[in-house]
Amino acid sequence: MTTLDDDKPRPRGELTIQVVPLPGDTNANGDVYAGWLIKQMDLAAATIAGRVSQGRTATVAVDRMEFLSPLRVGSPVSCYCELVDIGRSSMKINVEVWTLDRTAKRPRKVTEALFVFVAIDEQGRIREVPEQ
Repeated sequence: MTTLDDDKPRPRGELTIQVVPLPGDTNANGDVYAGWLIKQMDLAAATIAGRVSQGRTATVAVDRMEFLSPLRVGSPVSCYCELVDIGRSSMKINVEVWTLDRTAKRPRKVTEALFVFVAIDEQGRIREVPEQ
């Protein structure tokens, strides 16, 4: 018999990267830097953007980010990406970050943001995204 887990939130998108923050990724208070987390999210979104555009890309915008819960050193950080939209030269990718603390039974959401990328050519000029 299968039980429905509709009351248990789950990540949207595909697992793109997973990394563990180390003590060197923290500030003087022992909290993981927000900048470190944003870097991981940008790397995850860039992976999808590069695959979709079949080449170089550049981040041009990050839509609002709200930190829902703290990130602890040693807890795996999972970035899930979902391609939301493809324009002529741009791609919108939603990135959700989830973590699983050592003593937790279920993962929890840390944050999410919408990243906007443009495809660029070898000279750094905007180019079209190939048809999908």
